[in-house]
Amino acid sequence: MEAAAGGVDDMTKLSYLHEPGVLQNLAIRYELNEIYTYTGNILIAVNPFQRLPHLYDPHMMQQYKGAPFGELSPHVFAVADVAYRAMIHEGKSNSILVSGESGAGKTETTKMLMRYLAYLGGRAATEGRTVEQQVLESNPVLEAFGNAKTVRNNNSSRFGKFVEIQFDKQGRISGAAVRTYLLERSRVCQISDPERNYHCFYLLCAAPQEDIEKYKLGNPKNFHYLNKSNCYELVGVSDAHEYLATRRAMDIVGISTQEQDAIFRVVAAILHIGNIEFAKGKEADSSVLKDDKSKFHLDTAAELLMCDPGALTDALCKRVMVTPEEVIKRSLDPYNATISRDGLAKTIYSRLFDWLVDKINSSIGQDANSKCLIGVLDIYGFESFKSNSFEQFCINYTNEKLQQHFNQHVFKMEQEEYTKEQIDWSYIEFVDNQDVLDLIEKKPGGVIALLDEACMFPKSTHETFAQKLYQTFQKNKRFVKPKLSRTDFAIAHYAGEVMYQSDQFLDKNKDYVVAEHQELLSASRCSFISGLFPPLPEETSKTSKFASIGARFKLQLTSLMETLNSTEPHYIRCVKPNNVLKPAIFENVNVMQQLRCGIGKTKVFLRAGQMAELDARRTEVLSVAARTIQGKMRTHIMRKKFVSLRKASARYRCHRAQSYHNKLKGAAIIAQCRWRGRIARKELKKLKMEARETGALKQAKDKLEKTVEELTWRMQLEKRMRTDLEEAKTQELSKLQSSMDALQAKLDETNAVLVKEREAAKKAIEEAPPVVKETEVLVQDTEKVASLEAEVDELKTSLQSEKQRADELEKKHSEEAQANEEKQKKLEETEVKIRQFQDYLRRLEEKLSNVESENKVLRQQAVSMAPSKILSGRSKSNLQRNTESGHVSVSDSKITPVDSTNVASPKKEYDMDDKPQKSLNEKQQENQDLLIRCIAQHLGFAGNRPVAACIIYKCLLHWRSFEVERTSVFDRIIQTIGHAIETQDNNEVLAYWLSNASTLLLLLQRTLKASGSTGMAPQRRRSSSATLFGRMTQSFRGTPQGVNLALINGSMVSGVETLRQVEAKYPALLFKQQLTAYVEKIYGMIRDNLKKEISPLLGLCIQAPRTSRASLMKGSSRSNTNTAAQQALIAHWQGIVKSLGNFLNILKVNNVPPFLVRKVFTQIFSFINVQLFNSLLLRRECCSFSNGEYVKAGLAELEHWCYRATDEYAGSAWDELKHIRQAIGFLVIHQKPKKTLDEISHDLCPVLSIQQLYRISTMYWDDKYGTHSVSPEVISNMRVLMTEDSNNPVSNSFLLDDDSSIPFSVDDISKSMQQIDISDIEPPPLIRENSGFVFLLPPPE
Repeated sequence: MEAAAGGVDDMTKLSYLHEPGVLQNLAIRYELNEIYTYTGNILIAVNPFQRLPHLYDPHMMQQYKGAPFGELSPHVFAVADVAYRAMIHEGKSNSILVSGESGAGKTETTKMLMRYLAYLGGRAATEGRTVEQQVLESNPVLEAFGNAKTVRNNNSSRFGKFVEIQFDKQGRISGAAVRTYLLERSRVCQISDPERNYHCFYLLCAAPQEDIEKYKLGNPKNFHYLNKSNCYELVGVSDAHEYLATRRAMDIVGISTQEQDAIFRVVAAILHIGNIEFAKGKEADSSVLKDDKSKFHLDTAAELLMCDPGALTDALCKRVMVTPEEVIKRSLDPYNATISRDGLAKTIYSRLFDWLVDKINSSIGQDANSKCLIGVLDIYGFESFKSNSFEQFCINYTNEKLQQHFNQHVFKMEQEEYTKEQIDWSYIEFVDNQDVLDLIEKKPGGVIALLDEACMFPKSTHETFAQKLYQTFQKNKRFVKPKLSRTDFAIAHYAGEVMYQSDQFLDKNKDYVVAEHQELLSASRCSFISGLFPPLPEETSKTSKFASIGARFKLQLTSLMETLNSTEPHYIRCVKPNNVLKPAIFENVNVMQQLRCGIGKTKVFLRAGQMAELDARRTEVLSVAARTIQGKMRTHIMRKKFVSLRKASARYRCHRAQSYHNKLKGAAIIAQCRWRGRIARKELKKLKMEARETGALKQAKDKLEKTVEELTWRMQLEKRMRTDLEEAKTQELSKLQSSMDALQAKLDETNAVLVKEREAAKKAIEEAPPVVKETEVLVQDTEKVASLEAEVDELKTSLQSEKQRADELEKKHSEEAQANEEKQKKLEETEVKIRQFQDYLRRLEEKLSNVESENKVLRQQAVSMAPSKILSGRSKSNLQRNTESGHVSVSDSKITPVDSTNVASPKKEYDMDDKPQKSLNEKQQENQDLLIRCIAQHLGFAGNRPVAACIIYKCLLHWRSFEVERTSVFDRIIQTIGHAIETQDNNEVLAYWLSNASTLLLLLQRTLKASGSTGMAPQRRRSSSATLFGRMTQSFRGTPQGVNLALINGSMVSGVETLRQVEAKYPALLFKQQLTAYVEKIYGMIRDNLKKEISPLLGLCIQAPRTSRASLMKGSSRSNTNTAAQQALIAHWQGIVKSLGNFLNILKVNNVPPFLVRKVFTQIFSFINVQLFNSLLLRRECCSFSNGEYVKAGLAELEHWCYRATDEYAGSAWDELKHIRQAIGFLVIHQKPKKTLDEISHDLCPVLSIQQLYRISTMYWDDKYGTHSVSPEVISNMRVLMTEDSNNPVSNSFLLDDDSSIPFSVDDISKSMQQIDISDIEPPPLIRENSGFVFLLPPPE
């Protein structure tokens, strides 16, 4: 099999497992910034010498959380996750051993382990500092005081550290402890170029100016302990910034400001002590301060340590010797005084470091009840320098111990198991280092034992110690005596031979404080410094003059190994790829040497994946055995428990029944008494309330009587008007008729006159003489006839006009008759309604009389009661408060509130008794209670409108709750919604309330406006309804059903039909904000529920099942069998589609606005894109041709679902899958080697970054046709572009982040939703018959 272009992630998969193959694989992966590689269960971490933030962000932590070991790419998080899961499931402590030489990255690896464990076991954010925060922030504190720059590492830990992280039963971090080993004390006084002293000295010299002046510091070049090396700064590190960061970390771990000041005073004092120089004194073998500069530094050190300068001088320059006869004080020469000075500095610093560790442990705290822990060991690696002293001896001794632990766990235990099981297995050849450990630690006769013996003899020197070693170990093959030195010796360690110089072994092994130094510092006026040097018990000071650092370290190491042996170990081997500490340089010889030192003969031990298979088989067998044992044990326990219960059952049953009967009898008596008392109190309260309502009822009666009188008067007035109108019409008709009769009589008279005149004329003609007289008569008659004809014409015209006028009057008369009929009809209807009103008034009078009679009885019962008890002061204040807030109303079973503004509010109303007011408040409270009980039920929908939201809105608007300064109804509604969505997994309930909450929010958005938003508008006058009886009047503004008030105010007052702007007060605006928060919360819960449902399926959808993949590789036949296989192949995808469909149906049924539905599915498809794409980039087995075909078929199912869901609900969800679609398109495209980088990045995969394309290209493998990935030229061009863009942490990350934010605002909802007509919403049955909610009834058509 040809090696993969990007190497293999587990070196047990290499076809040829030898040193060249291992080195080549590591080098290839290192070039790709793949710094982690597995070797079986061991993780090899190669230091990149650059920051790779994308490998350690929270998203990467989420990817490795719970993932099986080996499923994703090798990572330090995977090792931590395995340890955590093993601790949780098996209940056994685990440990992670991080090893490697200085500069290999052990400290950074340890930080990442602790970050991930804190992520897994961290608690929710609370006030104060959490345990995990303190554990993480302890790192920078210990680094500042325990790390330094060495030749091989800029941040080398000069002490060993074992962090025990304790967990409770739920897997949460409950405590922690930091154990430290062998701080390199000599570094305080001795450093070599180009190394540095401990970081804290340089941090303090770069502190703010006020701190520098306070501690009298300056440039590091001015201090003897720092200027032995020419290195004062680290590249890319700001000491000033690190000083402030260390201060913040101290705050988090619980070090107070006063303690911090004392700590840095001690650090500054050590620097000043180092600048004290000595010269020869007047007496022989004596010393004095060299010059004024030394005097200044001594005085400054004494000031900082708060001790006497003279005492400090004596402690440095003199020694006291106690003999049986006398106490002798002798002086020290300048050389010994310098040694005394350095000894004091080292002692102070060592005590300070120990105090810091103890302080961190006490601040974090340990959990005494914790049964499990995870230990993280960050210990110095194997060291071999040109000059190796006592520190290197102890460090290499530690590594020998750890190597033995590794051998026992990995080699010896496995081979013993093979032999025990009679497995044919060739023994693994490895170097057993027990003989080296015997050479070092064996008692008596070991190097440490001989060193302690030499230290106890005053005349011993390093020469005599070396000679003793030569004599003792001259025949030991692990001990080597050099030919050219009489004091050096060499030990053949497992990693190689190391030559040690013994000239300082004796001094460095002595662990005691000079008595003068102890006396000086324990008398310090600073409690912190004197606490570092507590007075020793008198017996201790007399009996123990010497303590061995080597012996103490041996005990610490033994304790550490016992802890490690009691845990399940996991190994991380850190490797330093080069000695120049620069990225992209891989030195084969250097790396191979480190692997040999840390792991052993890799080519012999790690065979072709056998270890992983045996581990899997071992886990399976152990699981079966564990289940069998658990079953048998549980059977035994349950059988024993059953027998015991059966024996006790007979005796206990009788006793329990008798006891229960007695308790039940007593409880029944008590319950009866209390229930009767409750009923009596309730009846009394009811009588009191009705008695207090008497005044209000009388007022209402008067008001209603006045209304009835007014209506009666109006009715009588209408009758009189109608009678007068009819009389006027009759009179007018009679006048017209008489006029017509007169005209007719006049016409008849005229005709009669005309006839007579004609007859007279005819007679005159006949009697008149002929000729002359005939002419005259003819003329006269003609003129008269003409005048008569003209008069007749006029009369005809007048008659015609009169007839026309009569017709008009007749028409007007008919119209008036029709109008009178309509008025008569309305009058009859009014009379019917007045009768209903009178019936209602009569019933009210009957009720009032009943109340008065009951009131008499109540007064007789309350004769002995004090008036003050009738209405307490507290209720008065409550009534007054509620009155001001506008929540006073009277709602009787027969009274409906309607609007009215012209209501008088006399001043005398304020002086009346406030007992009716309390009744009104109680009525309002009852209405609110009824509303809350109503909306707590599932009210359903009216069309596509949620009933609950509409009912809430109409009630709040009618009660004017938006305009009051103080009310509790908003809080109760919010609490009802919060209680309803407590069951976060019930999507039906969540969708129902998302629909109601969004609709109600829309109504509020279009209704409410902040007070004063209209500018300098004058403040609205206080209406009469703000007073007690004004509110009462407002409550009686309504009318009984069927009464038309058109005669009163000329218009019908109906319910809320249109949305009107309301000036909202603070409670209403707060309610709107809370409702907005709940809309966002419910939306997020629905979205996250769908994510949880499809997440397990997504893990199965990214990689085709093996059987299905095999069928794909064989080719695509069109048989029925292959069709069934194809259906089984996409079963997981169809499961996702089914989940999406179910969720869409739920949202549709509950009428969730399409805008919100589109947002949900857009984010869900984005989540699918992120999960599939990241899994593809993290798992090489998924980047195959056949797997690309599998995922492509699944994506087609999602595309088909989007088509069926339509754009109204799916929106742009399909576009969110662009990353995975383009990545899959790259996997299944043919002839990849012919594609250029421009074609890939611009045409095929324009959305993917260079880092993503590079990773897919190097991880791709064709399991179907055996083709190759892109050409080497394209790979090389990608590398160039990645190198140019390597400084950009955003582009450097190849993984996608899931966006869990809320993708909309209130304005977006308002703009996307249509107007809602709420006027015809029918109230639910619970409140429909209640008179206090009559305003909810739809208006009559």
